[in-house]
Amino acid sequence: MLFVILLAGLGAMVLQSLAFKLGCVTGLDLASHCRVLLHDRPRYTRLIRFGVLYPLYALSEVAIVSTDLAELLGSAIGLCLVFPSIPLWAAVLITASDVLIFLVIGDPSRGHGRPVKLFEYAVMALVAAVFICFIVLLARVGPDWGQTFLGFIPSKGLFQTQPDALYTAVGILGATVMPHALFLGSYLATQDRVAPAPVLPVPVFAEPEGLTHKVRAWFKSLFAVSRAERIAASRKYRDKYGRQNNELAFVRAHLSHGLVDVIVSLLAVAVPINSAILVIASAVFFKDGSSAPAMPAGLFDAHDLIKRHIGAGTFLHSAAFIFALALLCAGQTASITATLAGQIVSEGFIEWRVSPFLRRIITRLIGLIPSMVVAIAVGRSGIDTLLVASQVVLAIVLPFVAAPLILLTSSKSVMSVRRGDAQPAENFAANELPVESQTLSIPPAADPVAVGLPPEADPGPVDEDEKQAAVVIEKAEQGSHDTVEDASVAGDSYISFANHWSVTSISAVIFLVILAANVYAIVMLALGKGG
Repeated sequence: MLFVILLAGLGAMVLQSLAFKLGCVTGLDLASHCRVLLHDRPRYTRLIRFGVLYPLYALSEVAIVSTDLAELLGSAIGLCLVFPSIPLWAAVLITASDVLIFLVIGDPSRGHGRPVKLFEYAVMALVAAVFICFIVLLARVGPDWGQTFLGFIPSKGLFQTQPDALYTAVGILGATVMPHALFLGSYLATQDRVAPAPVLPVPVFAEPEGLTHKVRAWFKSLFAVSRAERIAASRKYRDKYGRQNNELAFVRAHLSHGLVDVIVSLLAVAVPINSAILVIASAVFFKDGSSAPAMPAGLFDAHDLIKRHIGAGTFLHSAAFIFALALLCAGQTASITATLAGQIVSEGFIEWRVSPFLRRIITRLIGLIPSMVVAIAVGRSGIDTLLVASQVVLAIVLPFVAAPLILLTSSKSVMSVRRGDAQPAENFAANELPVESQTLSIPPAADPVAVGLPPEADPGPVDEDEKQAAVVIEKAEQGSHDTVEDASVAGDSYISFANHWSVTSISAVIFLVILAANVYAIVMLALGKGG
């Protein structure tokens, strides 16, 4: 199984790197690209839309719900182990509400700067806590390191042991190369991390506002969609003009160090943590040369065994408490990222234009309802089976998400960026090279009518973000009616960031391996020999 973890980590490294490159070069996340690619095809439009795009969106939502379900239950179990008096259903509610409170405080989907950094720093802190906890546990277990490293060598024993060994391996694959992480990674790659934050003018109020008014305005903003957000999410902008790639300077400033971050975080953090979990489980379950347990052991069983074998010391320093704390932090980390990924998926695929906060509530409830049902009706028994099954679902969905990612990043027409000295082209057809986004600065006192907004649509003062978003659309609409005279810039004036043929080949092999493992696991389940 250690070989499976290593293989899954390498696959995750490749796919996550492709997702980051897609968002960094094009300025659009993977979900939005799927809509641009499939929503308005020139031939068989409705067939592709209803036969490919919407089923792909449904599978992506299934992956989000499966991730949310697993991480809610895992985090709730960790909370129950830290505080044994809390029932499982109450721990699920506490976990869900805690994620929503965090996302209100730091919303990385609204603008750049502090919310994005706060979100990332919080995730980094939780991952670091998980890493430290499992390193401490690994030191206390004291495994046979020679045999441990032999586990990273592939063995035919994976197919010759218990019938559900490959089923579990597919679950490990889904837990490592998670579909929601590809959507989230491509979205975070679109963020500008080097440009200074815009200086906003100090608002001038006719009279001081009271605390009640401020609280009411803040609460209202959680469920409101601003004018700039509606403009940026409009179908015309996203489908027709959203393909304009980032500038070359932006790509060069972000791409290299972003890819290094992805590779290092996966190989130096994710793979060691997953390996440590498996090594600790093996060392505890087979302590003193004992045979394998008669029944599949779960998280509660692992906690009890750790407490029994290596749990010496005070409560705060016991190995069992460290295990519970690591489980809680791991579940909380994945819950936060899965909730945001659900928002990104719905915005990209179907342009679900409600407030981000309300959308996250709906996304959370979709995962919360089955979690509560399982926690109340089933309890501890059967939860571990549900956890593994949810990860297998992720592995089954993964090829459907990886296919458009590989296709898009291998396309020169999608992954090309205009050189800085090239003359801009006002308009390109859907199958030609994309152009970079163009925005114009507007003086603060500009009239809304002057930026292309109808007078009746103007509710009052327009802030800078709204003006800039409006000008993007106005510029694109003006260019859409012009004659393309300089389309010849598609030659040396563009730099392609498309995959090298070797990267495309490796990605295709990873895709086929995942697909073959899924087919094998499904066949074994159908024959009653897995799970």
